Amino acid sequence: METGGADAAAGGLSLIAEPTRARMLALILASPAGRATVTGLAAELGLRQPTVSHHARLLLDHGVLERIPEGRRAWYSVAPGEVDRVRDLLGTPSVATAPAEDVVTRIVDDLALRFAGTFGRETVARYVRESLDLVAGHAAGSARLASRAAGFAAERLAALAAQRADGGGTPSEVLFVCVQNSGRSQMASAILRQLGGDRVHVRTAGSEPAAEVSPAIVAALDEIGVPVGGEFPKPLTDEVVRAADVVVTMGCGDACPVYPGIRYLDWELDDPVGRPSDVVRGIRDEIDARVRDLLASL
Repeated sequence: METGGADAAAGGLSLIAEPTRARMLALILASPAGRATVTGLAAELGLRQPTVSHHARLLLDHGVLERIPEGRRAWYSVAPGEVDRVRDLLGTPSVATAPAEDVVTRIVDDLALRFAGTFGRETVARYVRESLDLVAGHAAGSARLASRAAGFAAERLAALAAQRADGGGTPSEVLFVCVQNSGRSQMASAILRQLGGDRVHVRTAGSEPAAEVSPAIVAALDEIGVPVGGEFPKPLTDEVVRAADVVVTMGCGDACPVYPGIRYLDWELDDPVGRPSDVVRGIRDEIDARVRDLLASL
């Protein structure tokens, strides 16, 4: 019995530790909802879908993955009973860890800018740290503590501000457009939502939208305390362009129609999807700087 158990453990290790399958599992665990499609994994890994399907089937047959059909798509997630073992084998943290102090400072700075004129920085800092403590008490198993705390603090401050509101003007409408709507446009929209709050209504679209937001993008934003929320890639439609005051395009060529009265900006940015993490961070920081300039001009 002991030898059989050891053999089974070794087999499980080799099954999960195979490089492609390990990367697939890491991406699934890192995704916001803890699930991914074969299409999304193939795009993220730069592999053909049949190759990813083959590895997913092996993991499914051995009970490591679960398959959840949803309309014409099928989602794969790590089986609940296998999550801890997979995390251990991959070296992925299984519990939320407190964000570094510079990340907390970044969150406070961003929200202080967002609520400038409504709350002082001391009030914002108090809400951020209180929200961090509250979220940490309910975030077992999540590695996204920074972005969750930032989002929760923003919601609480917005609710508090609503009690003092006296009407105000119509928020500016901003549309970010890229090709897959899974990288650059999602980064820009998430940062602008965080900074602009109720002053800006943000939408995103893609000329050829992917199946889901890239996990690498979610992770890069989480590092600076910016939540993606429930966003997903959306196709570019005429009405979202017409509704915009400002349209920002990123590498989508002439896919976006041009209408009078709308301000158009074209940001020349590399596509971060599928790039090394240090490159993704550099693109993120460039987008962050451009978004701040845009917000100041609205």
